[in-house]
Amino acid sequence: MMAVLLILAMGAGAAENQQQREHKGLLWSSFHGLDYEFKAGVNIGGTSPLPLPQEIRKIDGYRPGLAITIEGNATKWLDEKQKWGISVGIRLDSKSMETDATVKNYGMEIFNEAGGKTGGLWTGGVRTNVRLSCLAFPILATCQVSDRWRVSAGPYLSYMMNGDFSGHVYEGHLRTPDATGSRVDFSGDHVATYDFSDELRRFQWGLQVGGSWKAYKHLTVHADLTWGLNDVFQKDFDTISFAMYPIYLNFGFGYTF
Repeated sequence: MMAVLLILAMGAGAAENQQQREHKGLLWSSFHGLDYEFKAGVNIGGTSPLPLPQEIRKIDGYRPGLAITIEGNATKWLDEKQKWGISVGIRLDSKSMETDATVKNYGMEIFNEAGGKTGGLWTGGVRTNVRLSCLAFPILATCQVSDRWRVSAGPYLSYMMNGDFSGHVYEGHLRTPDATGSRVDFSGDHVATYDFSDELRRFQWGLQVGGSWKAYKHLTVHADLTWGLNDVFQKDFDTISFAMYPIYLNFGFGYTF
């Protein structure tokens, strides 16, 4: 019995010491003008050319995918009133969408029946699936507008860990190798697939702007717009003749400490 009581006492003492260390750590951070935040949310948006090129005649459908984000960041305040600061973070970022479009003379490379690829200009319907899993590093200037509102803006760097850019074409025709070449028609259930995943760029960068509202002492609600500034495809990829940029709105909840 005495041994059990001794073990319980030792466990309680260890827990109390851990709490004291954590409390001292937070006090140290606060004294040095540092605070931390853990955020979780979802991305809604798309990977798109801007402006829409003449090859894309109409967007027939858009479906966002489930794109969850998890982020941890730290803010260093630069003044005693803690109004201006610099925030750095690391974010596990996922981006997903599916679109249907009607296009004309759209650069395309499809898989043929023999298992090879045929390139040319496509006119008709195109379904595109985009899924990106990235590790992003935002570096933001932060302003504490009021006790509850905080805004931030700055660049982000991103490394794509996994990427998928694929789909199929339908109800149209392919002219190869150019607009005056031979024509192959697709109609009804006759479709052809394509996959440009291997042509995606690993390193991406862009701008982020957003804000957060403190709902309770530690709970925040945030919304952040991320806008990619370099093409998602590699520089030497020329099947698609225009650049495409990831543009997504992230919203969710955070916990500050």
